[in-house]
Amino acid sequence: MDYIGKYPNDSGKFGEFGGMFAPEILMPALNELSKAYNKYILDETFQKEFTQILRNYSGRPTPLYYAARLSNDLGCKVYLKREDLNHGGAHKINNVIGQALLAKKMGKTKLVAETGAGQHGFATAIAGAYFGMKTKVFMGEIDIKRQAYNVYRMQLLGAEVIPVKLGSKTLKDAVNEGLRYWISHLNDTHYLMGSVVGPHPYPLLVREFQRVIGKELKQQILELEGKLPNAIIACIGGGSNAIGAFYDFINDDGVQLIGVEAAGEGKDTNKHSIALGLGRRGVLHGSLMYLLQNEYGNILETHSVSAGLDYPGVGPEHCFLKEIDRLRVGEATDTETLEAFKRLSLLEGIIPALESSHALAYLEKIKDEFSKDDIVVVNLSGSGSKDLDIIKNHVEFKIK
Repeated sequence: MDYIGKYPNDSGKFGEFGGMFAPEILMPALNELSKAYNKYILDETFQKEFTQILRNYSGRPTPLYYAARLSNDLGCKVYLKREDLNHGGAHKINNVIGQALLAKKMGKTKLVAETGAGQHGFATAIAGAYFGMKTKVFMGEIDIKRQAYNVYRMQLLGAEVIPVKLGSKTLKDAVNEGLRYWISHLNDTHYLMGSVVGPHPYPLLVREFQRVIGKELKQQILELEGKLPNAIIACIGGGSNAIGAFYDFINDDGVQLIGVEAAGEGKDTNKHSIALGLGRRGVLHGSLMYLLQNEYGNILETHSVSAGLDYPGVGPEHCFLKEIDRLRVGEATDTETLEAFKRLSLLEGIIPALESSHALAYLEKIKDEFSKDDIVVVNLSGSGSKDLDIIKNHVEFKIK
């Protein structure tokens, strides 16, 4: 497949998906961001500074860890890309450092962001403190309650966390409010989008800053095994960790790319977040994507035990990869996810984020497709530390 470097086109389209569906007042800011991205993304000095910060501050490269006991349990060779070991506990730091550095080059002095699970908000607060930029984070009222740990960490770093009390009071509404705020503060503020969603150029620039995952992964697996993996599995909400892991393997037809969505309480209920699997084309937050919506085009409320996957859409590049049969889509329920969380904790001494646990759960469901010599990489996008308040409320996790 000849894919890498072709998408998106100059209009920000991945096939029919993506684009720049934004109010006229935002167009100058988006065009300014596009020009800055085009100027700096290939600039040797910018890339050197970006790489040095990730290495010396965040701790890259992250390990590619052979999970021996989990492999024995599942019957294939399982490697974990340990993004949970980044400073901040997730892959989010890759993108926020890149965008904040770009914002500084553009002369911006303030950052505004949205967050669901709190990991992107926490990472943005880290970047704000690192670069000396005032930071505001919009977060749904429901997510503030279930992710109190991350809220406190953001506040410790000097970020202002602003509760969103409208709509479903989760990630979708946090994005809405963050964009509204940005419209009124374009001169000195950069909107730091947390995933590969939103109007062009956000899906492109977030992907490029997250590509470090897949670049490292490819080099590491070749050094460890001398060949590419049979499959790479990652959870998908908006999809930044997944595209970061997948992108540099898209041209490698022998590598299955598997994205796992949140089935919540089941795909036959109305409490899930299966946008790729069950959604229809529509526009949300400036981009054409698969969306969970009713017959009138109204966005449906979503559900997942993991706040970071609680979103009614999915990044346009993932939509396109599904459309051209390059992305396999799976799902995992809350119950399956909690079991996978427990399994990795007990077998490997690694407490994964509930988002990443969806990918682990789906591997359990399809394990019989792989032989003992097949290699499967799971992108462990984050640490489960942020989820302990959720976990301890489930009866199977009560400590005796």
